[in-house]
Amino acid sequence: MGFNCGIVGLPNVGKSTLFNALTKTAAADAANYPFCTIEPNTGRVAVPDPRLEAIAGLAKSAEILPTFLEFVDIAGLVRGAASGEGLGNQFLANIREVDAIAHVLRCFEDTDITHVEESVDPIRDAETVETELMLADIDSLERRMTALSKKTRGGDKQAAADLALMEKLFACLSDNQPARACQNLSEAEQARLPYLQLLTSKPVLYVCNVGEGDAATGNALSAKVAEMAAGQGAAHVIVSAAIEAEIATLSQEDAAEFLAELGLEEAGLDRLIRAGYGLLDLLTFFTAGPKETRAWTVHRHAKAPEAAGVIHTDFQRGFIRAETVAYADFIEYGGEAGAKEAGKLRVEGSDYLVQDGDIFHFRFNV
Repeated sequence: MGFNCGIVGLPNVGKSTLFNALTKTAAADAANYPFCTIEPNTGRVAVPDPRLEAIAGLAKSAEILPTFLEFVDIAGLVRGAASGEGLGNQFLANIREVDAIAHVLRCFEDTDITHVEESVDPIRDAETVETELMLADIDSLERRMTALSKKTRGGDKQAAADLALMEKLFACLSDNQPARACQNLSEAEQARLPYLQLLTSKPVLYVCNVGEGDAATGNALSAKVAEMAAGQGAAHVIVSAAIEAEIATLSQEDAAEFLAELGLEEAGLDRLIRAGYGLLDLLTFFTAGPKETRAWTVHRHAKAPEAAGVIHTDFQRGFIRAETVAYADFIEYGGEAGAKEAGKLRVEGSDYLVQDGDIFHFRFNV
């Protein structure tokens, strides 16, 4: 099961530097010129989760396997991308394929690093990218509505429903509102929205790339981004790409010492990964035993058979029941045996909604 975040933004805001640090590779060329990332680079990163070691210790597991999140480094966008300027067409095609957007904003001053707009203003930069995405969505809707109008005249009910939805979205976009902010959609229309693959329907996380001295507290520029994000109901994280690039080259022990010297409790990329994970509305469940403790990912509101299917399709097809212990109970009672003795091991059926931190043992028959 793949979940991915596209790292987007204007050229020279630190996208590729962050991607390099995330994947601890030099796959993306972080050179100081626009469009140094021509093809999207993709990397899988482990989702930091301290619960893994705690579970593995009690389960006496020989191996620990985290769950992963995928990041895609996408070529920088410039004003006019929706009309094909720069690498606009490629940018828009690449972003359409990701599940969520990590929008990197430059929140640092550095005369050695050029800015395509010749000044640093993260709010303007955010609006530039959002405007290009909205223009692309408007163009897409106009073309599709024309085709759907012909189908509705033939009595196609799904076409009529889609046309009504697109008309609402077109009105929002024309009013300078992204599709994800459209308020007057029914529950059925909200469920249908992802199938339209609109760029502005994707959830957004704002990543404030600050200088080394501002990594712990942020600065005036990142504060403006925080205010903008709050107004949109969006999330934001503060990261110093320069620091993360340096940490990526250090051992775990040296990295911890370096962070402590900077007054940081954890790497900014750990916060970025967790925020991206949350942005996709995901949760983690675990399996544990002598062989391994492993983290798995499902969408929130997934039921037990779907979680079983993440491990193997046969588990879902032949699902009988799920034996589960909540993480807190697993820890409190010293593992599965203690939790079972305390009456904390539950047997759940096919309607059970998976909770974050559930430790499962699935029973199935095929």
